[in-house]
Amino acid sequence: MTYLGLSALFVALCTPLMLVAVLWRRPSRRWWAATGLTLASLVVLTAVFDSVMIAADLFRFDESRLVGWFVGLAPVEDFAWPVAAVLVVPAVVLLLTRDDREQQ
Repeated sequence: MTYLGLSALFVALCTPLMLVAVLWRRPSRRWWAATGLTLASLVVLTAVFDSVMIAADLFRFDESRLVGWFVGLAPVEDFAWPVAAVLVVPAVVLLLTRDDREQQ
């Protein structure tokens, strides 16, 4: 299996949780803005720190399993993990947070 296939599988498994949370709780624009800002921040941090770690030769990828697209030195497949985190963590928080409107 390629890194892209593994990444796509992981993101595909995380997506339904986000869909359920969003459809059930109907988050506000503020929630969407915070989630988008979190995603943007994690993508930038991934690009920077993965490139630094790869340049320092802390780890290597099997070149035959990469798509061949890079952001800095980071392969595009590495960006699936922050995307998956932004799908799962806010969805879980949204599902576990009690809605104040339900109290009234």
